[in-house]
Amino acid sequence: MEKVLGTGYFVANVTKMHGGAQKVVYKIDCSNGFSCVLYVWDLTMNYFQEEIANRDINEQSYGSHLFERNNQFLIERGLQTPALYDLNKERNRYPFDYALVEYVEGQKAEVYFDHPDAHVQDKVFQRLGDMLTVMHGNESDRYGKLNHNATNTGKCYHSQMENAPAQLAYASQHIASIGANQSKLLDTLYEMEARLEPRSRYGFIHGELGPDHVLVTDQLEPYFIDIEGAQFFDIEHEHSFLEFRFGDHYRYLKNDHLDRDRMLFYRLHHHIALTSGGLKLLHRGFPDQQFAKDLAEYHSECALRFIQAYK
Repeated sequence: MEKVLGTGYFVANVTKMHGGAQKVVYKIDCSNGFSCVLYVWDLTMNYFQEEIANRDINEQSYGSHLFERNNQFLIERGLQTPALYDLNKERNRYPFDYALVEYVEGQKAEVYFDHPDAHVQDKVFQRLGDMLTVMHGNESDRYGKLNHNATNTGKCYHSQMENAPAQLAYASQHIASIGANQSKLLDTLYEMEARLEPRSRYGFIHGELGPDHVLVTDQLEPYFIDIEGAQFFDIEHEHSFLEFRFGDHYRYLKNDHLDRDRMLFYRLHHHIALTSGGLKLLHRGFPDQQFAKDLAEYHSECALRFIQAYK
């Protein structure tokens, strides 16, 4: 703190915040009234370290290098996300990277779902919708993370098809109804993939933009957080996730120019991946076990309803 901010910044209190599954987050309060946040990318504290070790393409939303690049990219385009004060990647004292980041005083966007003032609710989600339009409007003829320099010649959604069998295999071991419908789920996904038309332009997406990854200040300004997974990709991947994460409030965020076939394809893959992801959190000791259990159960039910309704 002293090296980065100066001699007047004495640490008075450190509080572990409720972080995600891939990094540890602390709030640091100083004796002079200043507060900031410490991000720690410690692989031993990552609930998906097995997938990272196996270089699973769908788990590569981890690491300080992605945070640094995405933070700069978003801020340069006027998209609000907590400022990066300092990033330490030396690993000379600790075997992990860590960063000091702006502390944004606010609440997660989900708090505003039931806000009693419709005007306040409108302002928050309309602003978030405007941010999404700007972010998705940044386009590239290549898909992938900002630190990926190779030319992508395949179709971006092939990564979902490569990922789905492993996720279904894991879920099938623990949820009987998924096991009984494993082939049908995979066949439906292949059938939907065959309907997708080629595309050569991709928008910049957050990658996991639920209401828990948006902080809203007292001035009703939304901020994107947990941005390591951001990349150029089909924006339908984001919108199909936003649909079920924001529910009725998705009306503020919707885009009328989306590919319906892509929306359906990504929707089913989200349900499959989140079923497996919830189970892995449950089995690997994630602190909120009820959340992990509910996540797996909810999305397994959604996946099964999806294939029953799909024509």
